[in-house]
Amino acid sequence: MPAPLTLVTTSNDLPPSADAVVIGAGIVGVFAAYYLALRGLKVVLLEKGLVGAEQSSRNWGWCRQQNRDARELPMATKSLDLWERFAAESGENTGFRRCGLLYLSNSEEEIAGWARWRDFARTVGVTTHMLDGAAAGEYGRATGRSWKGGVFSPTDGTADPASAAPAVARAIMTLGGRVLQNCAARGIEMEGGKLSAVVTERGTIGTKVAILSGGAWASSFCRQLGIRFPQSSVRSSILSVGPGEGEIPDALHTARVSVTRRGDGGHTLAISGRGRVDPTAQNMRYAAQFLPMFMRRWRSLSPGGLEGIRSGHESLKTWRLDRPTPMEEMRILDPATDRDTIKLTHERAVELLPALKGRSVSAAWAGYIDSTPDGVPAIGETSTVPGLVLAAGFSGHGFGIGPGAGHLVADIITGAEPIVDPRPYDPERFRRSSWGKVANF
Repeated sequence: MPAPLTLVTTSNDLPPSADAVVIGAGIVGVFAAYYLALRGLKVVLLEKGLVGAEQSSRNWGWCRQQNRDARELPMATKSLDLWERFAAESGENTGFRRCGLLYLSNSEEEIAGWARWRDFARTVGVTTHMLDGAAAGEYGRATGRSWKGGVFSPTDGTADPASAAPAVARAIMTLGGRVLQNCAARGIEMEGGKLSAVVTERGTIGTKVAILSGGAWASSFCRQLGIRFPQSSVRSSILSVGPGEGEIPDALHTARVSVTRRGDGGHTLAISGRGRVDPTAQNMRYAAQFLPMFMRRWRSLSPGGLEGIRSGHESLKTWRLDRPTPMEEMRILDPATDRDTIKLTHERAVELLPALKGRSVSAAWAGYIDSTPDGVPAIGETSTVPGLVLAAGFSGHGFGIGPGAGHLVADIITGAEPIVDPRPYDPERFRRSSWGKVANF
């Protein structure tokens, strides 16, 4: 049962040139292409498989400020406004709603952590409400149990992972942009030390600007260009149940399980942070940089199997531009689910919310969450390949901040005032040691 996805009809004609070529039609790629097209640029969006078919349709759909890293919070806040604005200016429906996000807990330590974040959020104008036991019980009455406390972020919301990226792709085409599916970008050409073309499996597109928004494939693609981009993926398994009777919060997080209302009235069920690390040549290469993060999450992460090797997105192979690449062999990353996680998730959800009893599982799927060592994405022009802008490594946060990330990419390319400070996302930070010197790799 694959992740639900709305299909979109796109072009098959490869143009000879473009002002900008976007590689990868996940949520970040489509919004980057949309904001470039909105500014009048001739844009081509390339997708090796289907628009939004990988992690952009396999996530929870949360668009949140709550508990964001301080470096990401400004982009999260801007993105909420952009989700709303996109619907108004394009007429397309991404399923975005400011339904509010509810967190409940019986851990005093966890509640205290949320309170500290609330205090920080106040300094940047973000509203979040701490809930005492009585209020938490009222907000969480669908659980039928008492809670020590919680938090409710009223201005946060959700969008529909199945339809969001396809909706933006349609808007791009309405603006005159070109979207091509089943057309992998194999690499680039350079002239005079700068990017001059993107080479695809169907031919070459002349351009001075390319945006690499390749999700879990980004590090492998960068390696072909001599760019060191540390990236590691975690395989996450989630499921959905169909619609039914009973009151259930639109978006609820607890330490044991989280639940999100879907556009069809059903619900997505997941265990936050739980996943498997499939051993690959790439994550072995970057193991030292990711070890601190994995150690912090050792309770929720488990060793995986051969899924990562089979998928091919984290190999150390070098590919040729005149032959099929691993991306053409694996059009869509669709790894096997962790059956134990699916079973445990469903059991915990039914235990938490009695209204879910009797609802059948409508789908179960897995996806690769691509991460950087510091958990913050890389957005910016690469120094070694002038003209190539990287937008990857979103560490499980890309869906919610996709509009802001795409807007920032367009700002960088057009020289406009950036929507947020771009410095925290600078890809060059991965080339520097802890002493601030450029490392030789």
